[in-house]
Amino acid sequence: MGNRRRVAERRKTKPAVIGGAIAVAVVGAGFGVYALYGAGSAADRTQNTSAAADQKPKVKTGPLSATEVTTTANAFLTSWQQGKVTAAAATTSDAKAATTLLTGYTKDAHITGVTLTPGTPTGDKVPFSVKGTVSYKGLTKPLTYASSLTVVRNTGTGKPQVDWVASVVHPDLKDGDTLVTGESGTPPIKAFDRDGGELTAAKYPSLATVLDGLREKYGKKAGGKAGIELRVIRGKDSGSAKSESSKSSKDSDKTLVELSEGTPGTVKTTLNPTLQAAAERQVKTQARSSVVVLRPSTGEILAVANANPGFNTAFLGSLAPGSTMKVITSSLLIEKDLASADKPHPCPKYFTYGGWKFQNDDKFEIKGGTFKASFARSCNTAFISQAGKLDNDSLTKQAQQVFGLSMDNWAIGVPSFDGSVPVQSAAQKAASLIGQGGVRMNPLNMASVAATVESGTFKQPYLVSPSVDNRTLATASRTMSSGTLSQLRELMAYTAAYGTAQEAMSGVTGNVGAKTGSAEVDGQSKPNGWFTAYRGDLAAAGVAQAGGHGGDTAGPIVAALLKMGG
Repeated sequence: MGNRRRVAERRKTKPAVIGGAIAVAVVGAGFGVYALYGAGSAADRTQNTSAAADQKPKVKTGPLSATEVTTTANAFLTSWQQGKVTAAAATTSDAKAATTLLTGYTKDAHITGVTLTPGTPTGDKVPFSVKGTVSYKGLTKPLTYASSLTVVRNTGTGKPQVDWVASVVHPDLKDGDTLVTGESGTPPIKAFDRDGGELTAAKYPSLATVLDGLREKYGKKAGGKAGIELRVIRGKDSGSAKSESSKSSKDSDKTLVELSEGTPGTVKTTLNPTLQAAAERQVKTQARSSVVVLRPSTGEILAVANANPGFNTAFLGSLAPGSTMKVITSSLLIEKDLASADKPHPCPKYFTYGGWKFQNDDKFEIKGGTFKASFARSCNTAFISQAGKLDNDSLTKQAQQVFGLSMDNWAIGVPSFDGSVPVQSAAQKAASLIGQGGVRMNPLNMASVAATVESGTFKQPYLVSPSVDNRTLATASRTMSSGTLSQLRELMAYTAAYGTAQEAMSGVTGNVGAKTGSAEVDGQSKPNGWFTAYRGDLAAAGVAQAGGHGGDTAGPIVAALLKMGG
């Protein structure tokens, strides 16, 4: 929530660039320079000849022509289809990487009989279809998929070339990944919900990446036998989020074609089928939304869903959490006697710290108000004003010691990101207090924060019981005092009833608490909306990227799921 010259519930963050390449260049013609012999002295002729020799040919600049795009794309696709790897790679911006992947396409992935058909270009981008056959030890399966390439101009030579990225070969590939056909190495699994029902991506689309993760971790432990498959094998740097017990930082491998079935083992999860189905329905109501539901008393993950099933933002996302971070910050301020729920607390229009001028939504101020009023209305300056009284590592220690975050040691059963609250100073330290700066979270992390407030103790979330593989769950080194916990619950209950979460939480009865958040991102017309809340023994959190304010976007999703139990 907060940024320089921005509003409460709105943030300026430096977004991480997920992918893409931009290249603008134009082909130019080289110009021959000729010495003109005729009238004039020998010295003049020598001078002219020397000047001509010194003049370098011009390099084309400017937009690519349609002919250049089509010709370059066809040259690459034709060479690839004909198995002329060296020639195909020579048309790209990275011949070495292209050679490696295109060679492996035949040698390691055992894909033959490839037909590549270009579609109609859109600007510099050319779509194309791929048809081939995967063959391995007498087994064959057809392979069809769509991909695309982008033609750019080499800024050094001016010549057009294919901008090389691994996804040109297959859309599921990331740089560093490989395609391999053979024994999968990891036997398949059948995953089941807590009631014994089978979990499939067809029934629950959001679970596609989760099922991949379960197979990778438990396939060899669950009693299955490997089959023959064409798989994407992730490279060391594939993916951007940390994962299971800090053992890797990559996404899960992915099966593309199954030539022969293996014998699956079985894995039981903590997912609740009713809540999972409801979560799948809810994320369809809001583009780019994600949600997680937990049981605070145990840490069991009851539901996880993403509007975009291709990436598990709910577990692996790394986003500024906005004012939902004020739950953690408030616990810190209360513990240090810098705030108290019912005591007066400043909430000016502006507050400058570390050279940054922070402000509230619509530049509001609360005169003579309490800290509870500031929390409920999500006053940025109420928190920023306390930055000078805190050490640079105060917030980091609070997140780690009380809420179990930012230690990279969660072991939930599949890859996950455990949140990040780095030690920061000056303006960045102040911004961190309101979920800005370097703070990064996802719905799993923020659902855990709400669960910690509800139960009073951090319970590491998990999708598979630790008894299955005797793994150790993360713990927090201490709990909040009873006084701090009581006030924090009071703040969240008041916000649910009278504050920014009131509309979303309308009709959610019982022991409830909530906090909204929004974080503005450069390049987005609307902020990322956040919402974290609990009701009885249910806690949930959601984010709606580029959706708008948390109470209006993620809030209804979370509230709808909380209404189903608790």
